[in-house]
Order: sequence, then C-alpha cells, then structure tokens
Amino acid sequence: MLLRFFQFLSIFPLSFLHAAGVLAGWFVYLLSPGHRRRMRENLTRAGYLDYLHEAVAEAGKNIFELPFIWCAPAQRVLKTAVIHDWEIAQSALNAGKGVIFLTPHLGCFEIIAQAIASRVPLTALYRPPKKNALKPLMETAREREQLHLAPANLAGVRVLLKTLRKGGAIGLLPDQVPQAGEGVWAKFFGKSAYTMTLPGKLASMSGAQLVLSYAKRLPRGAGYAVHFELFDAPLPEHALDQATLINSAMEKLIARCPAQYFWGYNRYKGSPDNDEAQLLEKVAS
Repeated sequence: MLLRFFQFLSIFPLSFLHAAGVLAGWFVYLLSPGHRRRMRENLTRAGYLDYLHEAVAEAGKNIFELPFIWCAPAQRVLKTAVIHDWEIAQSALNAGKGVIFLTPHLGCFEIIAQAIASRVPLTALYRPPKKNALKPLMETAREREQLHLAPANLAGVRVLLKTLRKGGAIGLLPDQVPQAGEGVWAKFFGKSAYTMTLPGKLASMSGAQLVLSYAKRLPRGAGYAVHFELFDAPLPEHALDQATLINSAMEKLIARCPAQYFWGYNRYKGSPDNDEAQLLEKVAS
C-alpha cells in the first residue's frame, strides 16, 4: 500500500514535491515538541541556529523527495543530478583497491547512490526495516540497475568486504547510529556520538580509498549538485581515532550547506555513561 502511494507521488514534478515538503516540514516542526527541541539543540550545538528556518523547510523536502528518488524512472531521476568532480572518484576506482563512498545525511543523500551506480556498480549498506510492511518500499524500490543493497549485519558486511577486495565500490552513511557493540563514542560537533567503526575497518582490511560525497539540493526543485572529494588524510590505527577523523570530515562537508543537514535525526542516542553502567551490571550479574 505504501509503495503504491510512493509510486503515485513520484508522478509529480520535483518542484511540486519540494513545495509540499516545505509545508510538511513546518507542520511537523510546529506540532512535534520533541522534534522541534532536537532540531534546535543540534543546530545550536553545531553553531548553525541561524539556519533554523531553512533547515525546517529542507527537512520536509528531504522526506517528500523520496517518492521521486525511489520510484520515478531512473532516467528521469538522473536528469536532476548534475555530477561534479567525478574524476576524483574515477581516479580512486582506477587504483583497483576498491572505493568506500562516505555520505552523511546531507542534502539528497539518496540520489548519490543512483548517481554513482549510473557509472559503476555500487553496493550500498542499508538497515532492514523492522516492520515487514516497509520492506517493499525500503528494499525493492531503492534497488536500481548496478545498485545493490547489503543489509547492516554480518552477512552484509561480508558482501561489502568481498566487493572491495574485487576493486569495487560500496556506499556507507558514516553518521548513521550503529547497533550496540558496532561503534565507538566519538566527538561530533563537540558532543560524544555513537559512531560506526565500519568504514575504518573495511579500509584497513582491503586497502580501499575513502571518497566523500554529498548532493546539494538546488532551489525551486531544479535538481541536485552531486560532489565528490578525496579523503586524503591517513587513517589512524585505532578505531576511536578513525571515527573521530571521519566525524571531522563529515562536519566539514556539512559546513558547505548546513541548512540541508538532517538535524532532526537522533544522532546522539544513549550516552557513554549509560553504556558503562550497563556493562558493569552485566559483569556484576
């Protein structure tokens, strides 16, 4: 049912969906105290509170563009994406050791996978939905030609590593909160956030190159500017240092268009103190 609704919405122009998204963004912001508080706290912490009004509108666009990105014909979607700096990614691919594309929740991050897959095969990590009703939408609709999905579990990680060792390309959202035991507490805009260690581990095990990417949303539904940038800093040995360095790189990308980061995302789930307390309870029992 939800898939059919998204397919129906995908018929409309992107400009219409973005306009509707602006209204929806403000509707949610005004009616949800928790969402409103989280957005303001996250923007304040990062020093971007002046972008609040723009961020509310962009958050709504982020949701309402998904039917178009996931369900519209691939050719129609790709026409909206202007790719910049692809030579950076291609050079990394030519090295033959694999490429890990790192994309934060910035701009239209969903279109980046399709933009990459239009040029080379890509395997993207995703978290399977807990509700079965969402699976057709979250899985079937997102797969495209040369774009494959790997679940965020051990089997999926093995697929990613195998792809890299063959010199292929994978995609990760490094600012997505990982499952318990799959991350470290690293600073993100000055506050400890549970951060995945997978990018550093995969790079260390395969020798793959990290490439940063983001898709800036253009005004009035004009499309997206997709950018690529080489992550040229050497990765430290320890997981915490790796995660901290990658978080810092994400902060620099976000600074390019701060209003388009998904500030309503609950990036700071839990706390290091809670994790330590739970660990002590387990040891005591």
